[in-house]
Amino acid sequence: MPRSSGAPKPGRSIQPPKPHAVKPAPGPAQQHPHPVVVPTVSDPSLWGRVDEDGTAWVKTAEGERQVGSWQAGDAAEGLAHFGRRFDDLATEVALLEARLAAGADARKTKTAAIALAESLPTAAVIGDVEGLARRLQAIAEHSEEAAAHAKEEKERARHEHTERKEALAAEAEKIAAESTQWKAAGDRLREILDEWKSIRGVDRKVDDALWKRYSKAREAFNRRRGAHFAELDRERAAAKARKEELCVQAEELSGSTEWVATASVFRDLLAEWKAAGRAPREADEALWRRFKSAQDVFFAARNAAVSERDAEFEQNAAAKEELLSAYAFIDPSADLETARSALRELQEKWDAIGKVPRERMQELEGKLRAIEKRVREAVDAQWRRTDPEAMARAAQFRERVAQFEEQAAKAQAAGNVRDAEKALEQAKQWREWAEAAEGAVSNR
Repeated sequence: MPRSSGAPKPGRSIQPPKPHAVKPAPGPAQQHPHPVVVPTVSDPSLWGRVDEDGTAWVKTAEGERQVGSWQAGDAAEGLAHFGRRFDDLATEVALLEARLAAGADARKTKTAAIALAESLPTAAVIGDVEGLARRLQAIAEHSEEAAAHAKEEKERARHEHTERKEALAAEAEKIAAESTQWKAAGDRLREILDEWKSIRGVDRKVDDALWKRYSKAREAFNRRRGAHFAELDRERAAAKARKEELCVQAEELSGSTEWVATASVFRDLLAEWKAAGRAPREADEALWRRFKSAQDVFFAARNAAVSERDAEFEQNAAAKEELLSAYAFIDPSADLETARSALRELQEKWDAIGKVPRERMQELEGKLRAIEKRVREAVDAQWRRTDPEAMARAAQFRERVAQFEEQAAKAQAAGNVRDAEKALEQAKQWREWAEAAEGAVSNR
């Protein structure tokens, strides 16, 4: 009996036909996971038969249709073979359904469904061919709706992705114009770039324009950051040069013994150091160690000298205390000349001893000044008692009194009463002055 086109060739294994390959459409549909289609397993005996002579039949609405001839085994094996071929075809249909549901390219899915539907009337399969036809018809009918939905989804995704890239471009422009947080801003621009690369489906012209905005912003930021660090390098180089000069000055002053003046200069140098700004880090640290070393040498020497001086001043204070005790006998009221001589000795020895601690100075000087005051007041009192000028003035006043009394006597003798009274009045005034002058001398 001749073999039909549906019969396998002797000596070859029977492989089920491969499903039609349908490539996914680009765009938002690719975001859906690949559909998982479970292979269909049906009972071919419900939909057809294989005669003992190998003729294979499938049931259709118009009646049975011969689909091929099986000569490679018994009828049961033939029925299973044509059933498997139907299952393969049903799997292809299920794949198209899944792809349509997943949002794949609806037009390509429709084309594949129509092609499969056109092959059904001659397909060498046993199974629910009419059911496959209805499913393929449904795929074709819904493909336009699915295509419109896919387009809508694609447009929505394109709009969202465009808005996101616009936001990223605007953020990059803001960073380029305002940010001075160089590291954080640079890291953010790299993050924006990574996210940018992951965003698909934007219109090419729009995408190119947005990319130019981002790229321009990134370049502007890089230029501004480069200019900042270039200026910073110049400032640090200038700071390094200035600090090197300050180190030289500090080292020259480190051996000075002009403690007060040099300490003031070091304070000025430190203020200049702080105002100079930062040099490159390693250089700045080395220069500071150099400057501080010179400063420490001077202040260590000054502190040692101050400690030595303080010890000397304490000894001087003790010596002056002893000196005050030794000359406590000075009493100008008992013997003024002895007191004056002793005071001169005390003052000479006091000056020879030298300085004392600042906190003791007022106390010790006060004790010396008290002795000096007592002697000085005694000397002043003696001088006032023996002042020749005061005594001469008193004598002159007495002479004037005598002159006016003589004039009064003459005027009275001549009968000039008025002139006599006037002369007596003037004599009285001069007598009061003479008595006051004599009293001043006598009270000293």
